[in-house]
Amino acid sequence: MARVVLKNVEKTYTGGHTAVKDFNLDVADQEFVVFVGPSGCGKSTTLRCVAGLEDVTGGTIHIGDRLVNDVPPKDRDIAMVFQNYALYPHMTVEENLSFGLRVRKVPHEVVRERVARAAKILGIQGMLDRKPKTLSGGQRQRVAVGRAIVRDPKCFLFDEPLSNLDAKLRVEMRAEIKRIHMELRSTTIYVTHDQEEAMTLGDRVVVMKDGVIQQCGPPLDVYHRPANRFVAGFVGMPPMNFFEGTLLGEGGDLWFHEGTGKIRVPEWAKEALGKRAGTRVVMGVRPQAISDVPYAKNGTNADFTLAMRIAVVEFLGDKMDVYASTERHPHLIAHIDAHRGLALNETRLMHFDPDRLSYFEADERGVAIAAHPVDRDRG
Repeated sequence: MARVVLKNVEKTYTGGHTAVKDFNLDVADQEFVVFVGPSGCGKSTTLRCVAGLEDVTGGTIHIGDRLVNDVPPKDRDIAMVFQNYALYPHMTVEENLSFGLRVRKVPHEVVRERVARAAKILGIQGMLDRKPKTLSGGQRQRVAVGRAIVRDPKCFLFDEPLSNLDAKLRVEMRAEIKRIHMELRSTTIYVTHDQEEAMTLGDRVVVMKDGVIQQCGPPLDVYHRPANRFVAGFVGMPPMNFFEGTLLGEGGDLWFHEGTGKIRVPEWAKEALGKRAGTRVVMGVRPQAISDVPYAKNGTNADFTLAMRIAVVEFLGDKMDVYASTERHPHLIAHIDAHRGLALNETRLMHFDPDRLSYFEADERGVAIAAHPVDRDRG
């Protein structure tokens, strides 16, 4: 396996559209890195640049110690797994697995050994004589992954490989890909639009928007300490709630005024926010940090509550998503225990966990100002 380094990479198409802008990333040997973001953010284009399927218009790409900008895809020593499996329908599973090796004139004994090893890792030994049309979607994707494994490449590239599978198979294959990575210790770059996949698979997550890296870091850091409002709203389900308001000093304390109520700024955030009294900021609260009962550390303290009107309740087993609103903020979500007795259209005091608040600039970029440091260690 090998380290993969992208430095100042850009991709501009004919006509002037720039899909990737000043992309810098160092993927360590044996690391699993996930590119995640909405459609059109440039994640697949970046992956295709690493694979050599797209030519970069700026910057450099190294795989191992080798500059590969002008190296054709077949000579980059990478293996790519596509969304649509890309299996040869007229070949058996064994022939699909071995095809790339046979084209490269790999000795027959080595081919048999690598195919047998890949089949064992993926649990498809009993399917080697079957054609792709007789396989389920999950089985076909296993074959596609196996075709990459037999190559024994320096780097594995996955381009939304689970998009065509149903929800149950996605979860199963996600766990399988993670297990394979842990067994092979392979350098892996994985592209997905599904932030749950990104959070569960990656050693590091690269969040992209409009061809630009918004944040790169371990999954829990990205979740608990988002760099800006885009990351905060994109990573996490349900998405983070945002309250626009003003910071005001009252009685020697600092308060966030939402418009219909106010929330005290917790002690840990005062240093970062103290000089911003009188200015507008955005307070972010994850649905999991809102409850209809006080948090134990709050006791009966009402400094971290807002009155919200209950609009919709969605039951999700032992939890439920409660859609609520204030006069100023009509689209809010709380993720709470399902046994709570909430009546539609009632107004209820909802409590915020003061250790799980985030604060952002009120401008368009919405850069993070403060997030509680203990959240780094939370699961």
